[in-house]
Amino acid sequence: MNSILQKSLHSGEVTITAEVMPPRGGDASKALAKARELRGKVHAINVTDGSRAIMRMSSLAVCKLLLEDNIEPILQITCRDKNRIGLQAEILGANALGIKNVLCLTGDPVRVGDQPNARPVHDYESVQLLKQISALNRGEDPVSGWLDSGPTNLFTGAAADPNSKNFNSLRKRLERKKNSGASFLQTQMVMDPKILERFCKEIADPLELPTLAGVFLLKSAKNAHFINKVVPGASIPEAILNRLEKAEDPYLEGISIAAEQVKRFTGIAKGVHIMAIKAEHKIPEILELAKIN
Repeated sequence: MNSILQKSLHSGEVTITAEVMPPRGGDASKALAKARELRGKVHAINVTDGSRAIMRMSSLAVCKLLLEDNIEPILQITCRDKNRIGLQAEILGANALGIKNVLCLTGDPVRVGDQPNARPVHDYESVQLLKQISALNRGEDPVSGWLDSGPTNLFTGAAADPNSKNFNSLRKRLERKKNSGASFLQTQMVMDPKILERFCKEIADPLELPTLAGVFLLKSAKNAHFINKVVPGASIPEAILNRLEKAEDPYLEGISIAAEQVKRFTGIAKGVHIMAIKAEHKIPEILELAKIN
């Protein structure tokens, strides 16, 4: 049976996903409360996997808890921390738990995190991970023969950065991801609709990869400058920085900017992926302002 996300992406409707970060501790109740506020507002919720190389509860555990709460998760799997045996185990476990959506990522480098002496693994990167899931979906055992219990059934996606300076390299990379099994894309934050339009028209649409454009809630000019400085690939334009700097209430201005982006981007891409770190409760307001829900 196909996931809600898969059905939506293959239909004519606008698809909305959002993101929840696992807790830095053993109690997931706050993360689950944030997700519940989004129930019925989004099609699925990403659960990040060691984002920015910082310790948090496993994505797999939080995804299972979301499923028990009747909320569809998207399991993020990064290659940074596990060898192929560990990744294979996680994929099989996700399938057994009833998780249907997986976003395959290489993972942020350890040096940007809070434990820079940790040893990265990178036995696989995202393309190899996509190939591995595709093989398991065909029922192939990674060593020889076939899986005893039959094939897995996972809907796999990949990340993309439309802000990439080298469009030819980006196109080739996404062709490899498509050929390796990617069925949809979620992009990094996009601030310029012209960049998104070019990306969809020249790369995603010809590859027949339904795309969810990344919308990031900016809370202030200081927050935006920080993101431009530390987030790889971030490119928040001067016009948006000026709006935030001149606004009487920068937080409200950030919500308005995000709503404008949602409205504009849903006319270009298949939908949007909304990232509102520590402000997930504002996502319904963003969608309402954008007249989506």
